[in-house]
Amino acid sequence: MPSSVANESQFRFQSSRSRASCPSRTPSEPDSPAATPSCDVVDQALAELQLQSQEISEKDLLVASTSRQGRSGWQIKASQLSINTHNRIRNIVESLKIKPNPEKPMIPLSIGDPTTFGNLKAADETMKAVLHSLESGKFNGYAHTQGHEVARQAVAKYSAHQRPDGEIDPNEVVLCSGCSSALEYCILALADRGQNVLVPRPGFCLYGTLTEGLDIEVRYYDLLPDQEWRADLVQLESLIDENTAALLINNPSNPCGSVFDEEHLLQLIDICERHYLPIIADEIYEHFVFPGSKHVAVSSLTKEVPVLSCGGLTKRFLVPGWRMGWIIIHDRKQRLANSIVGLKNMCGRILGSNTIIQGALPEILTKTPQSYFDGVIDVLHSNATLAYKMLKTVRGLNPVMPNGAMYMMIGVSIERFPAFKDDTHFVQELVNEQSVFCLPGSCFEYPGYVRIVLTVPGPMIEEACSRMAEFCDRHFKKDSRAFIEHGLLDEDLAF
Repeated sequence: MPSSVANESQFRFQSSRSRASCPSRTPSEPDSPAATPSCDVVDQALAELQLQSQEISEKDLLVASTSRQGRSGWQIKASQLSINTHNRIRNIVESLKIKPNPEKPMIPLSIGDPTTFGNLKAADETMKAVLHSLESGKFNGYAHTQGHEVARQAVAKYSAHQRPDGEIDPNEVVLCSGCSSALEYCILALADRGQNVLVPRPGFCLYGTLTEGLDIEVRYYDLLPDQEWRADLVQLESLIDENTAALLINNPSNPCGSVFDEEHLLQLIDICERHYLPIIADEIYEHFVFPGSKHVAVSSLTKEVPVLSCGGLTKRFLVPGWRMGWIIIHDRKQRLANSIVGLKNMCGRILGSNTIIQGALPEILTKTPQSYFDGVIDVLHSNATLAYKMLKTVRGLNPVMPNGAMYMMIGVSIERFPAFKDDTHFVQELVNEQSVFCLPGSCFEYPGYVRIVLTVPGPMIEEACSRMAEFCDRHFKKDSRAFIEHGLLDEDLAF
């Protein structure tokens, strides 16, 4: 998955100067306990960031005025792209003042890397395929910037389910350095400075990281937890204007674990068709679907709306460090025009992805047994079921059962925990008291929630949930009015 996920593993246990920001827009969820969250370290960090940017701009003006007269000394400056590029997860996590409880082993439920805990490993067939690629000696040199022909053929065949007729031309496949690179290529091929891209909220922070540094605006459309995280269609459509370049759909979702059904996908397609919007489909978790749910590729439902589908080996094959992603171009009415040329031009920036892994793709995609994939899904689904059952009974928490991916979002009724200012503060103290590390919903533009990963060993999930229950029971504040109404407490003594 996107490279910024790896940054989640770089959480620090000491305070540091942060560049985190507090979301300027809050979800349109009526029952959200944090509809107007208070922000402490996040607000302060944002103010520092704005001050730094202002100082940099003033220095730029000074450099510009003096450069015409020749340089009088070192005047190296950072590019605007680098200054404006921020990883929200890393910024917020680094702002936390964390000192885990030394009496309890750390359980990091924040790390979106399925290989971290050692219980989920790549299949033997996947490992042998890379060995065979290496030993062949055929894949040590540069490849075509879109990828080796044999590798693109393998991906086209593997992704045939994304078309009703099952026919994908290898020339419609672009190999990339991970799914994060695939997403970046799609955004840069479709959107220019001053335009905007619609992305989900809650949603993975990488979308903002890839766009805002280039002065491409991110506009968030809300996902509704009480509707299994379906999009708020009315609110989404209200965001569209003449500068909207694309709609980004993440299905199955990180961080929600939701899986859109065909009906909802058709509703999204209808909006795009009426407003002439292409779709960027982040479908890296397309095969991570739990029993009872079914993933439908959005490209399989439309010939009218062009779709750029992003996928890769990262999650399903449990090899995120191999950095092998791809884009499938679905443009049966030839509506992307020269955007496809631009997309393929982007591949020349780094001269293609890892060629050893490209050489292994045909074997990886055909020889890894279904039983291996089924075993991984069993682990994730079992952990999701266990966590949901345990946390559903905890006062002040409201977990939303996922239907896929490897995450669960848990609502936190922050008003029932008066000791904590917001979801970020809640997470910080959960680590300090119980050594359980979740990610606050603010990392995903959705305060009032926390996200946990489901890739850890089963006993670790159980222990983590037990600690979370203990933490919440300790800090939960009962509603005095309930006692008053039942005559168990005099109103004068309620406060």
